[in-house]
Parts: sequence; structure tokens; C-alpha cells
Amino acid sequence: MPVIFVAHSKQVAQWGGDVGLGKNLFLVAVAPDIEAAEAFLADKPCGADDWKMVKKDECESDSAAVQDKLANKEKRVDPMLYPRLRGFSGLFKVKLENVENHFLVKKALEGMETATFKVKPADIAQYLLHNALK
Repeated sequence: MPVIFVAHSKQVAQWGGDVGLGKNLFLVAVAPDIEAAEAFLADKPCGADDWKMVKKDECESDSAAVQDKLANKEKRVDPMLYPRLRGFSGLFKVKLENVENHFLVKKALEGMETATFKVKPADIAQYLLHNALK
């Protein structure tokens, strides 16, 4: 079954900060299985060799459909504007405010305490998977 995964690279985050995109850049893609996803990350997308898979889940859609759905919520980085991306369209710039709001509303609806919290990469990945699969 196809697997959707979210990955993060410190090298790409640093590059994003240098070019004005910000450091909250995450890769979202779909692979036929987990081994293919790991091989994809080993191929150094966007020229970075330190990709870490943050979260994964099963999905029914292809990569283009998932990325188009997610692009309605978060900004997709245009590969035509940045030569380093070389036509790769799976990179997303995530606003931390959107992630915080998502979790605060979710906690409030569940009746849990809505104290502020620090957003971690796992939280961002869960947010991206939720929006890509809904």
C-alpha cells in the first residue's frame, strides 16, 4: 500500500533561512512502500543528505493529488524560483501559527486544557498529514 511521509532536513532549513523562505520547510511525498520512501530520501532530494523521516502513514492517493490538497492550506515552494530544487515540487513552507491553531482548536474540542505549547517537528508532520489526507 502506498505510504505518505513527511521529512525534514536541517540543511534545507538552513538554506531556506538564507534565501528568505524561513526554516520551517518540510518535504511531503508519496511512495509505493516504506523502502521506496527511504530510497527516495537517500537520493538527496533538494541536494541535502540529512533527510529524516518524521512521520508516515498509509494513503490511497498519488503524490500530486496529496500535494495539491496540502497546497490549499500551506505554501508550496515553487521549484521554478529556486535552482537548488531542480523541479522538485514536494517542499512546503509551514507557518507555525497554523500548526499551533490546529492543535489548540483540537484540544479545546476534546475538552483538554489549551495551554500554549512549543511546536516540534513531529507536531508539524502530524498537522501536514492530517491536512493532506482529509
